[in-house]
Amino acid sequence: MMTINVAVLLAVIIALRIRRRVQARSRADQWLTVTIVLVFGLLVAPTDFGQGTLNVVGQLVRSISHSGSP
Repeated sequence: MMTINVAVLLAVIIALRIRRRVQARSRADQWLTVTIVLVFGLLVAPTDFGQGTLNVVGQLVRSISHSGSP
């Protein structure tokens, strides 16, 4: 039996949806894409990969904010 990780499935769906032409999207289609991306973020956030990404982005933001302050 094959199992599919929901986060991986959503990542594939997001990649396919983003590849579409922007002019061809309706407002409902855009909201659906945003909703899928938000659900994907919620699924990835509690994983080790999500926490690692959060730490890297946090360090990057801190380094940028410290370099910009006098």
